[in-house]
Amino acid sequence: MPASREVVFVDGVRTPFGKSGPKGLYAETRADDLVVRVIRELMRRNPALPPERVDEVAIAATTQIGDQGLTIGRSAAVLAGLPKSVPGYAIDRMCAGAMTAVTNVAGGISFGAYDVAIAGGVEHMGRHPMGEGVDPNPRFLSERLVDGSALIMGMTAENLHDRYPSITKERADAYAVASQEKVAKAYADGRIQHDLVPMATRKAAEGWGLATADEPPRPGTTLEGLRTLKTPFRAHGRVTAGNAAGLNDGATGCLVAAEEVAGELGLTPRMRLVSYAFAGVDPEVMGIGPIPSTERALRLAGLTIGDIGLFEINEAFAVQVLAFLEHFGIADDDPRVNPWGGAIAFGHPLASSGVRLMSQLSRHFADNPDVRYGITTMCVGMGMGGTVIWENMA
Repeated sequence: MPASREVVFVDGVRTPFGKSGPKGLYAETRADDLVVRVIRELMRRNPALPPERVDEVAIAATTQIGDQGLTIGRSAAVLAGLPKSVPGYAIDRMCAGAMTAVTNVAGGISFGAYDVAIAGGVEHMGRHPMGEGVDPNPRFLSERLVDGSALIMGMTAENLHDRYPSITKERADAYAVASQEKVAKAYADGRIQHDLVPMATRKAAEGWGLATADEPPRPGTTLEGLRTLKTPFRAHGRVTAGNAAGLNDGATGCLVAAEEVAGELGLTPRMRLVSYAFAGVDPEVMGIGPIPSTERALRLAGLTIGDIGLFEINEAFAVQVLAFLEHFGIADDDPRVNPWGGAIAFGHPLASSGVRLMSQLSRHFADNPDVRYGITTMCVGMGMGGTVIWENMA
């Protein structure tokens, strides 16, 4: 049995995220082509890595049909021009798909089965809305295994507001405004662009275009404007399109390697994997998932929340982030949390978002060499949470 090895995050890239629907950036662009673009860019940015040294391509998608089907990790690897000797597979853990792709290949690297792997995710919610083709077993409701709201993410967010009465709509809206402002500033400061790969787009009526920036952000969002939005999941509710992530399209990918192999190949790692954990919660309040997953990851690492100097939390809903912060005694506006904003502004193409969190955390580490530990964490549909703890190598 080989001794376990340290696992490092070398590089991460993503397409700009688009709005789903007929007017969105990628309305007539294939999902697998988004992944292909990401894989090719990872290889272009890391010329020291021989393509034949990639041992696995793990790509997540929540809705694995159509152009997100056909074992997309393998099919995208072939389409991207990697040697036919490079295997690949598809993976699904809903919103934490890309995060799970990373932790899966990391386990293989630590064990010695792989040296280098590509992990990422894609979601084209315009072509494949969440739940397309799904046939939930009637026992879920007939035997009251879950509440009827469990499969409607916006309703689970309303349930979370019920559980945390201190998290008001005003507080959620204020958090959302701050997220939009941080993303706008990060773009103005040129911080986001490093991780984006321009993506060719085509529409029959308009011809060719080039996506170079995220489409979902709404600069200039105000509290006054958010107060007027409808609450579609409950009459007089608190969850709106303004304090939640939208429906989006996009792909992400990263290079993960054994630390010793990265050194041999001349690759520069940005951060080292310390621990990870996934946890299950009641599906009707899936937004609390990051709390137990983070507690478990901290326990496995022998750390406390006080040891964490940077947080990248996926903003599926403002209430879900605020519940996490409240639980751990962290202020809503703590500068360690999502320094460049989050999914409320960037968008959340389900299975791809985990690697966006990692790429941005690695950039924060480079800016803050005095910070040793950071986490990426997210809630997951059907009642789960996922957390990965990283160590700064800047």
